[in-house]
Amino acid sequence: MRPVAIVATGQSDHARARDDVSQPELVREAVQRALDDAGLRPRDVDAVVLANMELFEGRALPELWAGEGAFAAGRPCMKIATGGTSGTSCCIAAFHQAAAGLFDVVLAVGFEKHSEGHTQTGMALTDPYWDRAVASGAVGNFALSVSQYMAERGVSEHQAALVAVKARRNAARNPHAHLQMPELTVEEVLASKPLAHPLRMLDMCPQSDGACAIVVAAGSRARRLSQRPAWVSAAVTRHDQPYIGDIERRLVTMRTLRDAAREAYRQAGVADPLEDFDVAEIYEPVTYAELAWYEALGFCEPGGAGRLIEEGVTQLDGRLPVNPSGGVLSTNPVGASGVIRVAEAALQIHGRAGARQAGEVRRALATGYGVYAWADVIVLDERQP
Repeated sequence: MRPVAIVATGQSDHARARDDVSQPELVREAVQRALDDAGLRPRDVDAVVLANMELFEGRALPELWAGEGAFAAGRPCMKIATGGTSGTSCCIAAFHQAAAGLFDVVLAVGFEKHSEGHTQTGMALTDPYWDRAVASGAVGNFALSVSQYMAERGVSEHQAALVAVKARRNAARNPHAHLQMPELTVEEVLASKPLAHPLRMLDMCPQSDGACAIVVAAGSRARRLSQRPAWVSAAVTRHDQPYIGDIERRLVTMRTLRDAAREAYRQAGVADPLEDFDVAEIYEPVTYAELAWYEALGFCEPGGAGRLIEEGVTQLDGRLPVNPSGGVLSTNPVGASGVIRVAEAALQIHGRAGARQAGEVRRALATGYGVYAWADVIVLDERQP
């Protein structure tokens, strides 16, 4: 296996509705920026991996037509669709293709145009007969899991609101972010529209139109294309297929994320995540999930997540900045959301994150989350493995 690194990134401008572009044009916006960042031409790319949740837009086989926007015509192209983890799974597929020696330069691209489908919330993620009334879609099943998590770990609505404030204020530093709310307060979060107890509107991620691309290169090619490549030292995925009634205490246990993190840390030589990482870009579709992920990823002891957010540990200027980009809570084009996490982590190592740069970053964490309990964990490092 050859060492591989992320050498360049590119993002579209994300918004509630990008009516100014078609889906291929939206993809092209991100891809062209990534190629320009790497100093590459389309013919320099050996293969393309796309991530998209075609159910959300109601159009099948997007790789056969939206791939045109990624300059995929005439070269190997495949699509990854694994729910919310589509983007991180796409990046992992690109890593493997380059590491295995199939290709030297691989383009990984995620995209979603929710404004053309409006199907996400109504999609039944549960048994259509027994559970539809109480847990259909993201809001309902998260509300059940959050209630269990609050009861067992003592997390409060105020602590979750602090996560929302952090995310939207960080997003105000990110020119690509969808929800930029630099003056948001805890009181405004707690006063926002109730969705399903205890979740409120500002506890949830938005639906966004957007695309993101990374350029992955192997070995000496990576060193030629970037002065400071973001080397992949671990990329681990754990997927589960549970029935909603069988995953009691999902946020409390989150077995896939814990197991993926444990294996990624072993591969990357991470002994103490809170000390060993300089920044983390984690996939948090709801405020309470970010708190639960702190525990599952080993940033704190079980029940300690509320303390981390209250003490400012995960703020941009804290001990371990989490989601300087604003995270999924601020921008969520689902097929691209995981790619954004990886791209933002790479940007931090490149030292090119602008106003959202978390100081000098040597090692970064990126995660993906999907469906009920799927998880991807990626460790990036300034040093070549």
